[in-house]
Amino acid sequence: VTELLQYQYDKIELLEEEKSLLLLNDDVNTFDYVIEVLMKVCGHTLEQAETCAMITHYKGKCTVKSGTYEELEPYYVSLLNHHLYAKIQ
Repeated sequence: VTELLQYQYDKIELLEEEKSLLLLNDDVNTFDYVIEVLMKVCGHTLEQAETCAMITHYKGKCTVKSGTYEELEPYYVSLLNHHLYAKIQ
């Protein structure tokens, strides 16, 4: 019972821990499309979206949002549905 409670506690802690939603670079989508999606999905301003698109292009990835896994999951799914590569880390 103690091990089960510890497992459940660890699982809750992992879900509540601060995570990052990363946009990953691809050779498919245009800058304009990525910027448009970041503004629509993540609520970025034009400047934020442009900056994230450039960082992703040159560095291979960029944090576009932070929060718990549960907070980030809908954004992650939406980015995937818009054919962008992303991951929660």
